[in-house]
Amino acid sequence: MKRAGCCGSARSAKTSFHTGGDARMTVCAIEMTTTDPFTIAADGSYAARLAGVGDARYVERWTLGGPEPYAVPLPLAQPEEPDSEVLPLADGRVLIRRRVADRHAFALLYPSGAAAGPRTGELQLGGVAAEDGVRVRLLPPGPDGHGGFALAVTGAGSTVWQVAGSATGPRAVARIAGRCSGGVWLDRAGRLLALDRELDGATKAVVVDLGRGGEVSPLLQITEDSEDRLLLADPDSGLLLIRSDAAGEPRLGWGVLGSSLPVRFPECLRADGATAVPFAVQPGQALMPETCGVAMRLADGGLALWRPADRHVFRIGPPAGWLGGTGLWTAEGRLHLPYSTPEVPCGVVGTSLPAAPPRPVRLEPPEEEARAPRPVPLQQAPLR
Repeated sequence: MKRAGCCGSARSAKTSFHTGGDARMTVCAIEMTTTDPFTIAADGSYAARLAGVGDARYVERWTLGGPEPYAVPLPLAQPEEPDSEVLPLADGRVLIRRRVADRHAFALLYPSGAAAGPRTGELQLGGVAAEDGVRVRLLPPGPDGHGGFALAVTGAGSTVWQVAGSATGPRAVARIAGRCSGGVWLDRAGRLLALDRELDGATKAVVVDLGRGGEVSPLLQITEDSEDRLLLADPDSGLLLIRSDAAGEPRLGWGVLGSSLPVRFPECLRADGATAVPFAVQPGQALMPETCGVAMRLADGGLALWRPADRHVFRIGPPAGWLGGTGLWTAEGRLHLPYSTPEVPCGVVGTSLPAAPPRPVRLEPPEEEARAPRPVPLQQAPLR
């Protein structure tokens, strides 16, 4: 989708970059990126965020699956707290986590459709006790679009809770030794969850198999002492985006799930390796992880596009009002970025990954030079 007049606002400016040939792309430079979370469902059908300002917060659901995006407010009689979290489901309902007194309460919100009365329906799901020193947060949307999970972390261990999609309310589905962070789904069934586990002074990505009672197995161990974290994964191609300090400094790298090949750390990603955050991978590229487009949010609020097959990173300016630094790739290679401005409260702008510049041409040596004897290394030179 294209945003009409996106560069005409007083809050935006034009910037250009070359694609390596005669083609030139002009995009809108950002002057405002909202940092409030904006969460997109795994299938791209819906999104949700906390809208409003100050103490007047409410849940807002975006519909992204139609010809044009539109937003539906889901207010209740009492405003939401700023630290509440929301997560859209594929059926249009929005899961919310709230801190209520001594527990973390979970509920599903949806448009009531009533001609009179409350505009928002609410289904209470139960809660998890809020204990001192325990941090509870929602995990990314499940791949099936129907389940919702939360991660509770203490000083000694971590627990994965299923808080939506269970007939009995919130239930613990995995208990893991060590402090866990992150959260990346590795399959379309919502069975394999990758977490970054801190244990015995090192942080390594592990796989939690929810289909086997939370069985834990190693995922990344580049070196024994390195910090190896999984940032993003694509279940179709098996592409893994990794941050590790195995090379002596935090670097962005990539690998393939189940492959025996080592993790690669492209030099073109080195400048932003410590701070860039990959947030979207192009799906549908089965058996071709090198061709997947990857979108990354930069520390300065900018946007970078890259694919493993290339040795080039395209840095572009995202739209003004870019929401949460998020977006969604289509299988056809189109990246959709949500934004909200006073002029366009609910908008999506699309862009594509340009063609990478051609690689340098290696010239063949002259014929005379080609016939010259190859120098012998000193250690192998014959004695006289």
